[in-house]
Amino acid sequence: MTSATLYTRYRHVLRQFVKFGLVGGAGVVVNMLVAIGMNKLNGGTVNAQNILFAIPGTPFNFRFTSLVWIVAFLVANLFNFQLNRSWTFRGTRHAPWLTEFWPFLAVGSAAAAVGLFIKVALTNPNSPVYLPEPWFHENAGLQSREYWAQLITIVVTMPVNFIVNKLWTFRHIRNKHFSSVDG
Repeated sequence: MTSATLYTRYRHVLRQFVKFGLVGGAGVVVNMLVAIGMNKLNGGTVNAQNILFAIPGTPFNFRFTSLVWIVAFLVANLFNFQLNRSWTFRGTRHAPWLTEFWPFLAVGSAAAAVGLFIKVALTNPNSPVYLPEPWFHENAGLQSREYWAQLITIVVTMPVNFIVNKLWTFRHIRNKHFSSVDG
């Protein structure tokens, strides 16, 4: 196969991937705005490692940084779903909103769960992948370990999100819905 043949065959998927990336970029902005807002309300990223509560039965704690990750994910996920549904994977036939949203949320939640471990690893001083000083610290916003960990984690989880949402949420779920409606 030539590159021209491959492009002709997969240009629709490439276009969807670019749109998904643009929506994802907008979602990153939404995610980061939520993270920045929450951290500012908590006194800055210097307080991101504050313990909110101990995780029962373990030696671990739930920290503010984890709460930021979860809330920012939920807000950005809802934003991304609606934009992906109406623009990236638009079609003339949509399944009902909730029928498509729950699988999208499930896929995003699985990626977010993995992402939470990545973010914790990047921000935990005892981790082998801890973002090192002097490049990363909590004294300046642009070098904030919290914000870079948030961005790195989003970039790492995005490709899997695209593939699973394309093949399951916006293809399989819609096809399943319309085969049951048509049949």
